[in-house]
Amino acid sequence: MPGTPTFTYPSILSISTKETPSQRSDLFPEPPLLPPMGCETLAANAAVSPYDLLFQALALIPVSHYFMAAFLLFLIFLYNFLEIHFLRDLLTLFRGDPVTLTYNSCSDLCQSVVAKCKILHGRYSVTPWLSSPHLQTAFLSIFGRAPPVTYRRHLFRALDGGTIALDWLTYSDVVEGTSRAIDSSAALKGDKTPIMIVIPGLTSDSASAYVKHLAFNMARQGWNVLVSNHRGLGGVSLTSDCFYNAGWTEDVRKIIDHIRCEYPEAPLYAVGTSIGANILVKYLGEDGANTPLVGAAAICSPWDLLICDRFINRRPVQKIYDRVLTVGLQVYAQLHQSILSRLADWESIKKSNSVRDFDNHATRVLGKFETVDTYYRRSSSTNYVENVSVPLLCISALDDPVCTSEAIPWDECRANENIILATAAHGGHLAFYEGITASSLWWVRAVDEFFGVLRTSPFRRQKIQGSTLPKPLQSSIDQGPYLNVMGDGMVAAAGSEPRDIVPEDMSNEHMIHSKKEEDTISDKGTGPDLTDKIYSNKHIMRQAEQNVKDLIVPVQRRVDQLSRRSRRSIWLLAYIAIITTWPFVGSVLISVLKRRFKTFVPATLFKK
Repeated sequence: MPGTPTFTYPSILSISTKETPSQRSDLFPEPPLLPPMGCETLAANAAVSPYDLLFQALALIPVSHYFMAAFLLFLIFLYNFLEIHFLRDLLTLFRGDPVTLTYNSCSDLCQSVVAKCKILHGRYSVTPWLSSPHLQTAFLSIFGRAPPVTYRRHLFRALDGGTIALDWLTYSDVVEGTSRAIDSSAALKGDKTPIMIVIPGLTSDSASAYVKHLAFNMARQGWNVLVSNHRGLGGVSLTSDCFYNAGWTEDVRKIIDHIRCEYPEAPLYAVGTSIGANILVKYLGEDGANTPLVGAAAICSPWDLLICDRFINRRPVQKIYDRVLTVGLQVYAQLHQSILSRLADWESIKKSNSVRDFDNHATRVLGKFETVDTYYRRSSSTNYVENVSVPLLCISALDDPVCTSEAIPWDECRANENIILATAAHGGHLAFYEGITASSLWWVRAVDEFFGVLRTSPFRRQKIQGSTLPKPLQSSIDQGPYLNVMGDGMVAAAGSEPRDIVPEDMSNEHMIHSKKEEDTISDKGTGPDLTDKIYSNKHIMRQAEQNVKDLIVPVQRRVDQLSRRSRRSIWLLAYIAIITTWPFVGSVLISVLKRRFKTFVPATLFKK
């Protein structure tokens, strides 16, 4: 453009090759030359280790940063070791996980009872600062936060001379603060207030925190709660050589029959926890429809003792529980040393390092079992699930650190129309704390709701009147020899002679002597003549019914089995006969058809 000034920029290409070196150095100055390095300097640098340089760099980091890093690594280890799920719950805003229900979809129990239980169809949200099964279980054992409860003691004397402590809690004790004596007066005979019988867990009694939570909540709802302590627990000394174990159902049977005689108008319910749940389910399977219970609940049952024994010795964190339970059993044994030292090897009991060791030296010997595995196998309630004939609610946590979910009989519970299995992703062992203050247990509310709906449901009356589920027959498979895995890995065969069955499974017997008079000792006492008359009449009726069932039910069951097998065999033989003789029979059949239908069907069709 005219009038616009022009500028010219120097270019490297315009530099003449005839420029002097001084001019060229002005344009491109050379970098300064480093002083020459001698051989000694090169050798010194090569001798310096890179690790020394690394340590020098690490020494420059403040010590407080190292403590922070170590603390962070410890938290990560603790988070995984204790199976904490706080971050996962935080991402879901502590909404909790839905409760999974396993049941028979064709069951009337599902349609009339479970459909009305909103708690079972809802979610379980863990207390945020107890987001770990181990934290929940430890908090329940150490702190508990149980409500204040004052029981009234009633001593029950068994036929063998043993004493069982029965602790009562009623609505008046909790709400009104008054106290009335538990007796067998005529005024209480017609009491229709429902009674809930609680069977505690291993080495637990009515003073345990979770038992107090359950008893207080149910008594506040108008129930009469009876805690049946195991022999030698609850502050009562052993008065016989009979001890309880995980499969001993005779005490539960006697207590339930005694309460039924004392309060014939009151509906009876039962709740078992941990080992108590195993005993309860086993009792329900043994008695079938003959039990006077209206409904029951099993909380955190071990189901299969053999699987739980393997599980509790699998990981380091489980071995801590194994050791804690062992110490509790040893304390229990120490209370009754005078009797145990006479019946078993006391030195071996004191040196027991695990529950299995204690069961080997004490429980197995007192129960007259051949091996520990035999005791675990025959005492497991999973073998009796199919015979349960009263409404049963089973609650378990999938992260239970004591009773593993691997032992839950999913298919057996689904096949039985009387069982509802509720499983939660979290909860620990008997804990299930909920709320920010951890003041209540979720499973206590679930049991309260289930029993409440069951009381007002017509399903209860139908099942009590119409259920006739027989007991399973003893087949040759059940009587065959077992293989017992010993502690050192050896495999030994356990015999199956009749002499082994009677003493080892004494909880299964229904002899005449188990139905005799049970003496009771209470503050006000009971009428001995009235008790004798009730027990004798009841014993005669039950003995007659049992004799008839023992004759009719096995024969009918065996005939049905044989008829089903014969029908299957006939169809199988017919199928084999048709397949094997078809080449010959087919040719004969075609020839016969040709002759008979020769006049009706064209000959070309037969040629094809």
